[in-house]
Amino acid sequence: MSKILYEKIRELEKVTAYSKHDRLVQGIINAINEKMLVPGDTLPSVNTMIREFHFSRETIIKGYNELVSRGIIESKNRLGYFVANGNTVQMLKVALLMYNLDTFEEQFYRNFRNTLGSGIELQTFFHHGNIEIFETILQRIKSRFGMYVIAPIPHPRSKELLESIPRQKLLMVDRFEPLDGEFNHITQEFEQSSYKVFSELAEDIKRFDEIIFYHSPNSLDPKEIVNAFRKFLKAYKVKGRVIREFIPGTIEKGKVYFTLDNFAMWEILKECKVKKLKPGKDVGILSHNDEPAKEFVGITTYSADFGSMGAMAAQSILNRENIQVTIPFVLARRTSL
Repeated sequence: MSKILYEKIRELEKVTAYSKHDRLVQGIINAINEKMLVPGDTLPSVNTMIREFHFSRETIIKGYNELVSRGIIESKNRLGYFVANGNTVQMLKVALLMYNLDTFEEQFYRNFRNTLGSGIELQTFFHHGNIEIFETILQRIKSRFGMYVIAPIPHPRSKELLESIPRQKLLMVDRFEPLDGEFNHITQEFEQSSYKVFSELAEDIKRFDEIIFYHSPNSLDPKEIVNAFRKFLKAYKVKGRVIREFIPGTIEKGKVYFTLDNFAMWEILKECKVKKLKPGKDVGILSHNDEPAKEFVGITTYSADFGSMGAMAAQSILNRENIQVTIPFVLARRTSL
């Protein structure tokens, strides 16, 4: 039995992102999942594991303690460590690292949490688009969880930070950041998908004199949407501009206003009300990332289905599936355009 376990741990040496700790923990889990170890089986002693792998005592004890904390193995005084539970998924600790809890991200969280069920321990963290916070959180939670579900930041340091997480434990969601080799992700694609939406709305946009896209180059808004917008203007011969920010008092009849900023969108609506401009007739309004409030007031939006993304992410964890999915954008045509 010990030889089989040693083989499962050594198989993970080829996974370069795995630390010695990760190889030990995941190797034992893999042996349990493949029924090579069953509840009641005795694990090798700490001293035996040290002699076999030349890992430090701290590494072995830390790995065993993680498995104990997850309820997968148990420690019996003076008798050693034993397999306690063959259902490793139900004992999984999951870390979810998100931007914040905007309405559309809350849709992801609710479906993710509900689909995981009560048997999974979930802890949620927020980086707010700040790379220093992102790094600090990753350093703090590293090696403490069996699965990491992360919405990355578009930043030059993101790749290096994400590469420190074993691939088998990483699920990237929301934004896509390229890593070397294959990895699991359920993410959005912004440029081609946005261009497709603009094209579908071309005739509606052409009813107006001009389309204005509010986008600050210093924001975290996807730059790919700007590329798609400019390509659309050229391809469809539509008059349009990219403006850094919304300035109160500048809303005019005959324009379409497109923004990814919810605060700007509500300010535009307020100004339309003051100037007695009817959305959909006098001005057009297009917003990104759908949510119930926008549906209620009739704002045309396009968005990934964050609820479906959350449920899909949870299912992939529960089923231990490899997954690489790009969530399509859904255009919701309403009265504002």
